[in-house]
Amino acid sequence: MATLYTQQTKNIEKTWLLMSVFFIIIIFLGFIFGQIYGNPSILYIFVAFSVVMNIVSYWYSDQIALSIAGAKPVTREEYFDLYNVVENLAITAGLPLPRIYIIEDNAPNAFATGRDKDHAVVAVTTGLLEIKNKTELEGVIAHELSHIGNRDMLVSTVAVVLVGFISIFSDMLIRMTLFGGNRRDDKEGNMLFMVLGIVLSILAPILATLIQLAISRKREYLADTSGALLTRYPEGLASALEKISKYEQPMIHQSTAIAHLYIANPFGSDGVGKKLGGLFMTHPPIEERIKILRSM
Repeated sequence: MATLYTQQTKNIEKTWLLMSVFFIIIIFLGFIFGQIYGNPSILYIFVAFSVVMNIVSYWYSDQIALSIAGAKPVTREEYFDLYNVVENLAITAGLPLPRIYIIEDNAPNAFATGRDKDHAVVAVTTGLLEIKNKTELEGVIAHELSHIGNRDMLVSTVAVVLVGFISIFSDMLIRMTLFGGNRRDDKEGNMLFMVLGIVLSILAPILATLIQLAISRKREYLADTSGALLTRYPEGLASALEKISKYEQPMIHQSTAIAHLYIANPFGSDGVGKKLGGLFMTHPPIEERIKILRSM
C-alpha cells in the first residue's frame, strides 16, 4: 500500500533517474559533436559539463527557479498575515518554516521549491493575496507545504535546470552542425554524423520535455489531498482553485521551464494560454481537482 514515505522514496528515485538520463543525453550529444568535428576532447568537455550541471541543479536549482519567476524574499513585517498562515500550517505539518517569497504579479498563483524540507521555499503572487480569503489562502499554502512534505519539489526543481540545459545544448549543436567549420576530412562519415547531429538536436529538447512531463500528475492530486487533510477543510483549496482558474491573463514571468512548479497553469486560461499550457501540461485538469476536493 502506498504511503507518504513510499511517495518520498519514489520522488528521490525519480530525481536520480532524471540526473542519470540527463548525464546520458549530454554525453551522447558530446560524442556526436566530437565525431562531427573530429575532436574527442569535445566529449570530455560535455562529460565535465553534465557533472557540473547535475551538482548545480541539486544545490542551486531553487535559486534559479526563483530568479526565473522574478520572486523576492519578504519579511514578517511586510506580509504578517501570510507569515502567520505559513508558520501555523508548517507547525501543523511538522515542517520547518520555509523561506517566503513574493512575486509581483496580478495572476493568482504559487509554488514551492528547494532540495529538501530544511531548504524549502514557498513563493506566492501578489495576485493570490488579493483574491483569497484566509481559508482559501490556507488551502493553497497547505498544498505547497504538502509538496515539501512529499519531497515533490526536489525532482520538480531539478528538472527546471536539467531540461533547460538540454534545450540549450541541442540548440548549440544544431547551429554549429549547420554553420560551423573545421569538420573532419571523412566526408561520408561527417555527413552521417551531421544528419544524426541535426536529428538529435531536434529530438533532445523533445525528450527533455517528455522527461519533465513524466513527473507524474499524481503529485498534484496527492498534494491536493494532503493539503485538504492538513487544513481539514477541502473547500478552502477547492474555492481557491476555482478563483485561480477564472483568471485568464498569463503571468508576467511565465516560463515552460518552471510551469510544472506552479499550483496552476501560469500561461492563463484564455485561448492562447490554454494552447501554450497544453503543450507542456504537467497538471491534471483543474476542474477535476476541484471535483475530487468537493467529494472529500
